[in-house]
Amino acid sequence: MTQAKSQSVKPKFSTIEEYLDYDDGTDTRYELVDGVLTEMPPESRLNQKIASFLFGTFVRLGVPTQLLVIGVQIAVSSDKVTVRQPDFVVLSEECALALEGATTAVITRTMPPPGIVIEVVSPGEPESDNYQRDYVEKPREYAARGIGELWQVDPTRAIVTVLELVNGAYQSRPFSGNVQVVSPQFPTLQLSAAQILAAES
Repeated sequence: MTQAKSQSVKPKFSTIEEYLDYDDGTDTRYELVDGVLTEMPPESRLNQKIASFLFGTFVRLGVPTQLLVIGVQIAVSSDKVTVRQPDFVVLSEECALALEGATTAVITRTMPPPGIVIEVVSPGEPESDNYQRDYVEKPREYAARGIGELWQVDPTRAIVTVLELVNGAYQSRPFSGNVQVVSPQFPTLQLSAAQILAAES
């Protein structure tokens, strides 16, 4: 990535390629909204714990570590947002292969989609920006991207919702308490919603 000369004014990008070439010399996390860098807040400790816990869970299931990613971004098609950064991603083998030669950790629209995207939902009521982003915008963007499975981990509501892409639209199934979460792609998964929400085996 090219180093930015000035960090006081955030540049505006007209293409995803310009964004991919940008580096402000910091570890700041950004999403690209309306062509402008939008700083993302630091991950909460709970988000980090849940992502790390799920990483270990999928490793125990026998999923190769090169398919398990924290911090990768996904290029999406929407009116405003250009890229999203989920909390945890299980790559498909085809997607992992496409990323091997990439210079940045961004799954572009020309790459095969990942297998599973897991989002830890931010607190917010249905009319809030957080709710609209996590429950309306992201599922719509990920469905359009062809991502076969999306998990919404909602600590506030104590629910884990698994959405499966069927004929271009997500069908959702909520899980709570000690009910075992059912993953269409990993039917042997033995994990309850409570374990995920607590990030404990």
